[in-house]
Amino acid sequence: MVSEIAIRSARHEEAVAIQQVHVAAFGSAAEGELVAELERQGQAIVSLVVVIGELVVGHVLFSPVSLGGQDCDGLGLAPLAVDPNWQRRGLGSELVRRGLQVCAEGGTGFVVVLGDPAFYRRFGFQPAMERGLSNDYGATCAFQVLELRTGAIPEHGGPIQYAPAFAALA
Repeated sequence: MVSEIAIRSARHEEAVAIQQVHVAAFGSAAEGELVAELERQGQAIVSLVVVIGELVVGHVLFSPVSLGGQDCDGLGLAPLAVDPNWQRRGLGSELVRRGLQVCAEGGTGFVVVLGDPAFYRRFGFQPAMERGLSNDYGATCAFQVLELRTGAIPEHGGPIQYAPAFAALA
């Protein structure tokens, strides 16, 4: 019997469990360390976990991005992880849905993500290059955007930069 599943804001005391989820999902400590660094820098704007009973089995983080080197009304969705023992049950999708809802309710204008287009399309993401947005990673179709508030993406687009902490992953 599976205990109750809940998605809620991450708690400070869950930092180790969150890091363990990222290590299990990605096979390295890099993403978990990224989450910890963004938390330390106060850049974890939305940080949600999936818990089953008391066990953290998934995590998603949204942090600020800049547009052309300037602050903007956007957030980057990264990283997203679900423990492999709990994958293929819709938990990652629910984390994304809930995260986007929290972002929209908080007034975020748009969200960018670097990930599988087939996965993120179901949430309304579209190729960012169609909106004139580029990224530092040279990604094309995998770099996607979802406008949460009409007009939030400048008509001329521009280069999106993730927080400097992401450079450690490159």
